[in-house]
Amino acid sequence: MKKESIVKKIFLLYVPLTVLMIFLLFPFYWTFVTSIKPESEIYLRAVHYWPENPTVEVYGRLFTRMNFIKPMMNSFTVALVTTVITLMVSVMAAYAFSRFRFKGRKVLMVMFLTNNMFPTVLLLIPLYAIMRKLGILYTPMALILAYTTFTIPFSVWLLNGYLNDLSLSLEEAAMIDGASRVKAFWRIIFPILVPGLVATGVYIFMTSWNEYTFAVMFTNEASRTIPVALKSLIGQLAVQWDVLTAGGIVTIIPVCIMFFFAQKRLVEGLTAGAVKG
Repeated sequence: MKKESIVKKIFLLYVPLTVLMIFLLFPFYWTFVTSIKPESEIYLRAVHYWPENPTVEVYGRLFTRMNFIKPMMNSFTVALVTTVITLMVSVMAAYAFSRFRFKGRKVLMVMFLTNNMFPTVLLLIPLYAIMRKLGILYTPMALILAYTTFTIPFSVWLLNGYLNDLSLSLEEAAMIDGASRVKAFWRIIFPILVPGLVATGVYIFMTSWNEYTFAVMFTNEASRTIPVALKSLIGQLAVQWDVLTAGGIVTIIPVCIMFFFAQKRLVEGLTAGAVKG
């Protein structure tokens, strides 16, 4: 009976999970394999799941001839600054919506929610006109401001949910002991909120890192980000598959590193609700 239950568990749990993992990871594997194939092997009709003569020459070409470091630095700057600005604004706004009851509160929250219901492409023309009027078009600041138009509303909703799960008695106890509301927030609420901030920050960073539509409109040769730089490898008559896949592999490395160091806080944030009143 015990043996039958083990076999049943293998077929009902481990086999489907294995198939799912293969399905999810195979595109990344194939991208990596393509990036280390010599150009002569890429266009062969026969499918090879591992190159006969693997090479990393294309990675050197990516950083020397194409200067891929520049769009990477642009993407990192835009994503990091967008994350910092969005978190600063969203934390204060979410705290106000969570702890205070004021006129128009529900209307504003609904407006934040409906902002995420519309395609971001609808904002392209008005934002383009605003950036040109401000004189910041084709600069990283134009992208940062454009990204905050949809990262802030979502982050406010997300952090508001985390804050609503925290008991008011924590702050009340601190204020009874003589702490101001600001001090009670930084000493009591903020440390508990860190997992939620990490989860929200990861979302903001990944959204800014991978976004293409705004990036292609608000950047030029000097300020373009990774998605635009990779798109330039797709020509009208040909695609540079080796360089394109190498660029894709390099692009996901910073995100993987970020997940590696933030995974504990990320899991805590995704299962948020540190204290239930």
